[in-house]
Amino acid sequence: MRFRPWRVDVDVDIVVDLDGDGNVEVAGNRGRRPADTAHMLSFQRLDVYQRAIEFLSLVYEVLADLPRGNADRADQLTRSAESVVRSIAEGAGRWSEADMANRYKIARGEAMECAASLDVMRLRKLINDARYARGIQLLEGVVAMLTKMM
Repeated sequence: MRFRPWRVDVDVDIVVDLDGDGNVEVAGNRGRRPADTAHMLSFQRLDVYQRAIEFLSLVYEVLADLPRGNADRADQLTRSAESVVRSIAEGAGRWSEADMANRYKIARGEAMECAASLDVMRLRKLINDARYARGIQLLEGVVAMLTKMM
């Protein structure tokens, strides 16, 4: 008798207050999966990872418009935004729940650092209001999801 693996597809919606306004939002994947997930690793399918990648893309846009003389700010924001993405991936690859939670805590801390960097850039008028608001919105979602995952 030959073993045949079986597969069950389940769409799950997680209802959480992502932005802290008291209203719950749906944080699941239903209807929002990329068209081709067959060539993705498990962590790449996570909403939190995809949102972190979206934030990193926004960071690259912001940095492209930074005036000269802001290399230190650009470097710090880039390193912290990339660290969020890498820590989520690393956490998803850990075997123990404690080790996984530790990586997600690191990612959460780096996301908070990104928000502080955006605040500094806004204070120095290095980022426009629309990009600032979008960045904070993305980071609020990342932080909320990581908090639930810890």
